[in-house]
Amino acid sequence: MQFDWQNIETVLLDMDGTLLDLHFDSHFWLEHLPDVVANHRGIDREQALDSLRPIFESHAKTLNWYCVHFWSEQVGFDIMPHKHEVADRIAYRETAEAFLRECNKHSNDVRMVTNSHREVLKLKIQLTQIDQYFPQMLCSHELGHPKEEDAFWKVLHEHSPFDPDKTLLVDDNEDVLESAERYGIKHLYSIAQPDSSRVRQSHSRFPMIESFV
Repeated sequence: MQFDWQNIETVLLDMDGTLLDLHFDSHFWLEHLPDVVANHRGIDREQALDSLRPIFESHAKTLNWYCVHFWSEQVGFDIMPHKHEVADRIAYRETAEAFLRECNKHSNDVRMVTNSHREVLKLKIQLTQIDQYFPQMLCSHELGHPKEEDAFWKVLHEHSPFDPDKTLLVDDNEDVLESAERYGIKHLYSIAQPDSSRVRQSHSRFPMIESFV
């Protein structure tokens, strides 16, 4: 994938599904957590998943969706130890580290912007050392808005200014890219296969990255 580096000053990169394989997150939410809830409540797995689906649907695209404390309250136990149980699935997407090195070669302003909760980010840093590539790692919880909301980009700019016309954003979430587009961010790219265990996405309004190199 070739980027217009001559016209890019700031690089904003998502983490889950962009740099790290979304398989860990998909497995945790759709398989592991339902099993834990089932054991905790003495019900079967499908009943547990059925109890979680309405919460998934009603809190999608909100900070609650990404908040470990919210989910711990919903299920009645701390979910972080259970994330550790399947942490062996946390891994870089293929060619992601090479891309990170390339970004840092071309830009002095490379930032992670993630909806991931800070506690989950710490776990992923522990296992991947992904923090070595970022002077700034910003979590949406700390800015008060998920990236899907237009207000996120305004607050991000107030926190650490950037020129939208000279900014690259790579994110696997179409809603996030559309929100960034409304703010005026010019160089927008999606990910063709965020989760290595699932089929590639069929389409996107934005250029889809198959491989970073």
